[in-house]
Amino acid sequence: MRDLFFIAFLGLFFLMGFRRPFLLVAVYAYIDIVSPQRLSYFLLNSIPISFIAFAAMVGAWLLVDDKKDCRFSARQGLMLLLVAWCGYTTMTADFPVEALTKWNWVWKAIIAGVFLPLVLRTRLRIEALTVFMILCASTIIINGGMKTALSGGGYGVLNLMVENNSGLYEGSIISCVAIALIPLILWVANHGTIFPRDWKVKLFCYCLCLACMLMPVGTEARTGLVCLVILAGMMLMRSKRKFIYGPLMAFAALASIPFLPASFTQRMQTIENHQGDESASTRVAVWMWTLDYVKQHPGGGGFDNYLQNSFTYFAQSTVTDSGGTRIERRLVTDKGRAYHSAYFELLGEQGYFGFAIWALIHLICFIRTETIRRLYRKRDGPEEAWIAPFAVALQQGHVIYMIGSLFVGIAYQPFIFMMLALQIGLDTYLTRRRMDAARTSLAATLATQRGLPA
Repeated sequence: MRDLFFIAFLGLFFLMGFRRPFLLVAVYAYIDIVSPQRLSYFLLNSIPISFIAFAAMVGAWLLVDDKKDCRFSARQGLMLLLVAWCGYTTMTADFPVEALTKWNWVWKAIIAGVFLPLVLRTRLRIEALTVFMILCASTIIINGGMKTALSGGGYGVLNLMVENNSGLYEGSIISCVAIALIPLILWVANHGTIFPRDWKVKLFCYCLCLACMLMPVGTEARTGLVCLVILAGMMLMRSKRKFIYGPLMAFAALASIPFLPASFTQRMQTIENHQGDESASTRVAVWMWTLDYVKQHPGGGGFDNYLQNSFTYFAQSTVTDSGGTRIERRLVTDKGRAYHSAYFELLGEQGYFGFAIWALIHLICFIRTETIRRLYRKRDGPEEAWIAPFAVALQQGHVIYMIGSLFVGIAYQPFIFMMLALQIGLDTYLTRRRMDAARTSLAATLATQRGLPA
């Protein structure tokens, strides 16, 4: 029954897209964020719906969409260079079969990041993709938030609709994404135009923000807690009432501790001492292995080359028994452990060159978004008041994602390329508007000089 529902829903979505081609972008976002094929028992698993949505989205743009306002940025060029380099490292990978499996979805995620800014030609389209990203992610976040509120969750225990713990259904990843979405959710509540900004929309947005904040609790992901603290700090810095909201936030954090599950507080305590937690100790050992690997292989080893790692390290823990409290050290040997960091993931798989391209893309996006914020921060007209807050929301979400990716291997996640596409699309849209305004002003000036009506 579930399979039939998904097929009917996607079929209707695709049919609507043939009448309004931009809706095919929404179909692609839905499939790559929610992954309904993983919620299906059989039928959707046998159909490459993600590739079908991607091909339909690009094909509709090529055939029917207006292309006169499309602009191509340097960041899109860097993404093309990155996907080309990933293709090269896939052909020369240490593990060709495994690398090809990952390549089959990575290239599509990066190319989508190149393509999406071409269709984000208006404010409505930019806002529509933002809303769809929020709503699609909320299908996972609301589910996790409600289960956390009712049961408390637990590390590796919280069921986010699927048993396959990967993609956005993995605890650390969804916690990072959920916190990164909070600034965009608040922007929709205060500046969105697709839905009326009445009390019902704002109530939903605030409740969704609460569900986002519950995700680190339910998944017991330390990454999510770090992201939440960083976001609170950034929002407090932007606030005009720092001395009021600061103490209130600190009081709310302290007051919430008694209501948190004991397993959550115990797990968060391992942040202070990574040697006391085998998972954290393994990550550090993998990162050290990666640095040694790229010294010998500067071009990287291709996707999933971590499968060859092997290392031995000491883990220590505090043991309390009848003899008192003592520190115990034990020798741990491990191999084939994933990077658990987007930075080391890029470095190990794509080498120095691929890492430099990837880092440059994110750096330029951050700089350009900050430029937009500064350019429009004092403009409060009805057509421009939304721009600076949107740039801030994108910037904060981007920073949170990059902080979270320090501890999670999410370098190629489709979600981050959609967020980058929003930043590029906003930049190219505003650049085109400024150029049009400049041309109009110049034409009016020339007409005045010639004695003609402006």
